[in-house]
Amino acid sequence: MTDVPATADIDLIQRCIPHRYPFLMIDKVVDIVANSSAVGVKNVTYNEPHFQGHFPAMPVMPGVTIVEAMAQTSAVMVSLSLDLVDKNPLVFFMGIDKVKFRRKVVPGDVLRMAITTIRGGSRIWKFNGVATVDGEVACSAEFSAMIDLSQSED
Repeated sequence: MTDVPATADIDLIQRCIPHRYPFLMIDKVVDIVANSSAVGVKNVTYNEPHFQGHFPAMPVMPGVTIVEAMAQTSAVMVSLSLDLVDKNPLVFFMGIDKVKFRRKVVPGDVLRMAITTIRGGSRIWKFNGVATVDGEVACSAEFSAMIDLSQSED
């Protein structure tokens, strides 16, 4: 394993996970601790495609995209921890549990997704995620995922 950087900008994120516009849900990842934790940051803007229909008179970030942003944050941490940068790993949800939504997320908000590893180290990982805006919990969830390296380039 190589040294894991403490932060990942958008360029490094795109080398870690395959997501692209309009489905790349994080702008940067900070406070990365290998195999353990990370914090994703999403600057929520009105020009995101989901706001055209969710909802035109009152734009609210869909809850499923908040959970996806937490998952993308964890996938970046795992990719960096397992030295998978530029190897095209795919990460697939296996389960999402204990999801709770507590606050609307709207354009202008800065969404911070703190994820911690419950179990991991190989192909199957489980995480706890808490998404906040200005310190107020917007969403919390436990989720598990599988890393698929069948598309990887060695």
